[in-house]
Amino acid sequence: MSVYIKAAIDEPLRFASAGQFVSSAPWTHSKRVIDSYELIIGVHETLYIQQDDTRYEIGPGDVLLLLPGRVHFGYAPCSPDVSFLWLHFHCSGRHEIIAETVLAAELAPARNRLESSRRLHNLYLPLFSRPDGIERLHILFQQLQHVASSDYYTGQAADYFLTSLLIELSEQTVTHFLIAQNRTPAETNIARIMEWVRIHSSEDLSVGTIAGRFNYNKDYLSRFFKKHTGMNLHEYIHKLKLSKAKDLLSRTGHSIKEIAEAVGIGDEKYFMRLFKKYEKITPSEFRKAFYQTHMNNR
Repeated sequence: MSVYIKAAIDEPLRFASAGQFVSSAPWTHSKRVIDSYELIIGVHETLYIQQDDTRYEIGPGDVLLLLPGRVHFGYAPCSPDVSFLWLHFHCSGRHEIIAETVLAAELAPARNRLESSRRLHNLYLPLFSRPDGIERLHILFQQLQHVASSDYYTGQAADYFLTSLLIELSEQTVTHFLIAQNRTPAETNIARIMEWVRIHSSEDLSVGTIAGRFNYNKDYLSRFFKKHTGMNLHEYIHKLKLSKAKDLLSRTGHSIKEIAEAVGIGDEKYFMRLFKKYEKITPSEFRKAFYQTHMNNR
């Protein structure tokens, strides 16, 4: 059964350090015990790491939370070019490890989204997860690194950006947990469609293509999707493509044309218009907003 970290957010959590590890040779994580939480986000190849008696394989898009005061170490050599984002932080207020049954009980009031009581005052972070919206975590991580490296006059700036990143991970965790527990047949179909579109979002997608894949009438699928998600299918496709584009803009040096093609939009000018429509800034302006990073190889 899964376990989670529950942490109060009456005040921001405290940022310690962050960076991106990149290796050009076979490498094994050293054995150590640290006094902070460490969040690891896989970027390239696989990180082999063990915490206490549990072994993890952290591939691209996987997220691992290491606990303070616990032994962790690499149990196998990693391939050359292994890369991952790492982030150390401390909890300012109450925090504890809870079981999945406790999480289910605490989230019970949040099942009805119309209730004001659904507002949560804690973070719920899984020890290991594969978030659906990993690109959003990449973007927030890039912004956090920029702020942490920019010597802001406001000393707590990095703490608030850190807390925002962890809130995003918690929101994705809570949403996934509630949907899995309370899914109707219609919601199950929507979830299958949304996951398929997410996986194939870098391709040249259309409502007709998706309708054919799931044996729906095109017009019926559009109405069905809008009824259950509150957005039309075109909008969902666009948001997924732009989320991937923002991730690439924030962590690669690819040209705008290359990024447009990478997310399945062959027309660079159309991509730029779409980006400006949804994000209110151009791709170049987005890229320039947060650029400072910290990298290490040991």
